[in-house]
Amino acid sequence: MSRIGFIVLFFLSLSADFLPCFSAAKQQPPPKKKSAPPNRIGTSAIFPVQGNVYPLGYYSVSLKIGNPPKVFELDIDSGSDLTWVQCDAPCTGCTKPRDSLYKPKNNVLHCLDPLCSAIHSPGNGPCNSPTDQCDYEIAYADHGSSLGVLVLDSFPLQFANGSTLGLRLAFGCGYDQHYSGQGTPPPTAGVLGLGNGKAGILSQLTQLGLTRNVVGHCFSGRGGGFLFFGDDFVPSSGITWIPISATSSEKHYLSGPAELYFGGKPAGIKGLDVIFDSGSSYTYFNSQAYEAVVNLVKKGFNGKPLKEATDDRSLPICWKGNKAFKSVQDAKSFFSPLALSFTNAKNVQLQLPPEAYLIVSKYGNACLGILNGSEVGLGKFNIIGDISLQDKMVIYDNEKQQIGWGPVNCDRPPKS
Repeated sequence: MSRIGFIVLFFLSLSADFLPCFSAAKQQPPPKKKSAPPNRIGTSAIFPVQGNVYPLGYYSVSLKIGNPPKVFELDIDSGSDLTWVQCDAPCTGCTKPRDSLYKPKNNVLHCLDPLCSAIHSPGNGPCNSPTDQCDYEIAYADHGSSLGVLVLDSFPLQFANGSTLGLRLAFGCGYDQHYSGQGTPPPTAGVLGLGNGKAGILSQLTQLGLTRNVVGHCFSGRGGGFLFFGDDFVPSSGITWIPISATSSEKHYLSGPAELYFGGKPAGIKGLDVIFDSGSSYTYFNSQAYEAVVNLVKKGFNGKPLKEATDDRSLPICWKGNKAFKSVQDAKSFFSPLALSFTNAKNVQLQLPPEAYLIVSKYGNACLGILNGSEVGLGKFNIIGDISLQDKMVIYDNEKQQIGWGPVNCDRPPKS
């Protein structure tokens, strides 16, 4: 089963009522965005990315935390805002060796800290006393979760202008992790949350006046890529933009409505709410859109030497050819392109060629990297995951409330 980063619950462990983020967002006006002060110390920061969609199933970045600094590999997740690492404490679900865990040193955040209030559901008191430690609990759409405490520690970051700062930022120290699926837990030490909640690393950097509230990533289909904070690496042209939905929770990036196209023609599916989620390995459509895609793909096989590979469990649906495929490039000629046409932006389509929705399994079969979101509890929401975000720069501009993408060589990080 693939990983899904899209967060469905985010609450303090001491809260009595657990409200979905997107429900809570509808009950209150969106927060006013603050621009970074003009005299910024830093400009932008860029980081190399590791990982791939298949067979690893995630992209990650290594960040230094603490003094002396220690390196932690973190799962890149635009579907949630809280960054957390596995905690060196009495721990459930922590499989890494002790020397790979984060050890707090009298740096736990208390409930009186504003960042503690930022992570609990509206209307629920965060703690019994202002001097209590600030606990958190976060649950993801794939039923994985993390429970822990907020801490404050140094993040040594090098900025594009050459400056290096040891910034004290808040993040989670997770001591009770649960993972979904049948396999072993991911080898990463935690999650880098890139959603636009106030407790996010990006929001904290913006509040400090160090970067614009912009984050982007470029995941290579060959593995690796780069991630950046700030707007210095955003191309001046060639980027397609769509607005972030006004009803979106501040913790994830929702846009829409969108209409589904297959082979350049309307597929009869409209009004799709779409979340851009780098924490999801694959793309998820609601049951209606998913079934439409599967049927259209199968109809396109007429006269082609493809049949279903029922013995391949790499993904729910795989197909085999006359001989094993060596790569997606070998298989793509049998499949038609998809597209999402966004009706809230003029003539804007997110193109999904076959390489943006297929993998080739270790058995040499072509497998559909679009899954049924209704089966995992996503309801009406549709997730654009890593498989469809590869080989393009994807930008989340929280200042202008827009999401952008464009063709970029993700194998070569831009120079400052």
